[in-house]
Amino acid sequence: MKNTPEPIWYTKRNYLHFDISVSATKATKIATNSFIVATHAFYPFISYNFQLTKLERDLTTGKLYRKPKPRGVAYSSHIDSHIYAYYAHQLSELYEKKLSLLGLNTSVLAFRKMDGKSNIHFANDAFNDIRQMEACSAIALDFSKFFDTLDHEILKDEWCKLLEVTRLPKDHFNVFKSLTKFTTVDRDKVFNTFGISQYNPKANGRNRICSPSEFRTNVRKAGLIESNPQGNKGIPQGSPISALLSNIYMISFDRDMQNYVNSVGGKYFRYCDDMLFIVPSEYKNTVEALANSKIKALKVNINKDKTEIRNFELTHGKLCSFDEFGKQKPLQYLGFLFDGHSIYLRSTALARYSEKMKGGVKLAKKTMDKENRIRHSKGEQEQDQLYKRKLHKLYSYRGKRNFLSYGYKAAKIMDSKSIKKQLKPLWNRLQDEILK
Repeated sequence: MKNTPEPIWYTKRNYLHFDISVSATKATKIATNSFIVATHAFYPFISYNFQLTKLERDLTTGKLYRKPKPRGVAYSSHIDSHIYAYYAHQLSELYEKKLSLLGLNTSVLAFRKMDGKSNIHFANDAFNDIRQMEACSAIALDFSKFFDTLDHEILKDEWCKLLEVTRLPKDHFNVFKSLTKFTTVDRDKVFNTFGISQYNPKANGRNRICSPSEFRTNVRKAGLIESNPQGNKGIPQGSPISALLSNIYMISFDRDMQNYVNSVGGKYFRYCDDMLFIVPSEYKNTVEALANSKIKALKVNINKDKTEIRNFELTHGKLCSFDEFGKQKPLQYLGFLFDGHSIYLRSTALARYSEKMKGGVKLAKKTMDKENRIRHSKGEQEQDQLYKRKLHKLYSYRGKRNFLSYGYKAAKIMDSKSIKKQLKPLWNRLQDEILK
């Protein structure tokens, strides 16, 4: 008997939740049955917070400093995730057709399959467009807390337009409701309630947090479930459909801005909440005003601290980037800097790499010292070999998925000698840390 291939939208999830992991066959039976989905009771998302440390540059002194950046994570139950994934797959097909019809295929960049392209290619394409236009302006806008501020009525309206209906079908409406009237349970609280270790949650063969009866008594009745704090705004980021819905939310905005920018001979790109308009300089104020007006209608907010306007001009035959005060300043886009002729990695990214690398080498040395103490206590010969192979994999060009390999990939795609120059000293820094 041949095994039935797993559907493209199915992904097995191994985390601990209020339900158990289900097979592709069972997930398909539930997710593809519109009646079951229409009456399905979605579990609360499990949420937790963690703190990132982001390096920022002080605008006055120019020095780098550590800025705490709290991040919240929420993830849905197993069967809920499969339902979201199935509906995301269905909506994605309609969304792609809509983008093609509106001519937005090369403008909307995030959360789509783009022939293997990454943010490196997207940034390079934008910089090449600037080079071709020469005298132009680039306006970069960024949303503030994008997913947390999506208006539910606008989202529902765009969802209906995509389905070409005036009212969401019952199954789609139940999915919509689960994401707009969503609830959460704090992971640490519920783990403490049931004596679960956050470091080894599946200890002793545990395959779910609790039974349905325990959920009703020790979770729901105990008051551990919290409602969406934003009320009639926001969707959780931790579902397989959330990213697509954020794109669907923006369809009308993307269409209107693309049409206007095209009419003045410019280019428009949007990567999730990161927008870039490249237009002849005489239209920069009009584009910014129009974008702000449309964004206000979307009921989301612009992060004014991240707004950038860069004017590109030919100076002595060389394309240069200037800010609004006439000072030479590069455009920052998708993690890269472009000054009109050269492309660079952000200095904060290089500094963050150096910090991580130093911490990794320090940890490797401590681990080696600990193992040597154990060897010494057993009368065995101590080893002086640091875990170089692993360190090289994590922090050098020899690794496949680290900052340096990413940087060299970017340098190759962008044909950037300046990025190669930035990366060249990092190998020596790694060797210096190892030899300390």
